[in-house]
Amino acid sequence: MPKKRCSWVKDDPLAIQYHDEEFGVPLKGNDELFERLSLEIFQAGLSWRLILHKREALRNAFADFSVARVAKFTQRDVLRLLRDDGIIKNKLKIAATIENAKRVQQIIFEFGSFAAFIAALHGSETDMLREMKKRFVFMGPKISESFLQSIGKLEGEHEPDCWMYGRR
Repeated sequence: MPKKRCSWVKDDPLAIQYHDEEFGVPLKGNDELFERLSLEIFQAGLSWRLILHKREALRNAFADFSVARVAKFTQRDVLRLLRDDGIIKNKLKIAATIENAKRVQQIIFEFGSFAAFIAALHGSETDMLREMKKRFVFMGPKISESFLQSIGKLEGEHEPDCWMYGRR
């Protein structure tokens, strides 16, 4: 009998792998956290399945989501990315990714790491979502909630009947 997974997974192999190995698992690396933040932004208004299928192209386009490298992207890089047929060519999301790399650098300066900032988020869920919106661009409550659930910071990342529910 197959494992029962969250309803969004369906039968897509990339979604199954992401769900079983990554979703809800805390991340420690600055670049890993930045990648997940960026992917959640790119997903806004689109399906997670699409993002997973464009993930490698996004990694290539955004220098493996290296915070240091993306923070140095220029208008020339934005124009290059807008011509890249492998990624989501949304100028606002591309600009947000570059700006957020700069903001992650500031967070690293303040907290020592992006993970330390995440660990320092406390209070109610509303308080944490408000802090995310304050620190990053293109981060409304839903994107912030999705990001924090995807890295295991907020409860509710797995549905109650999912085999991963309660495992962290």
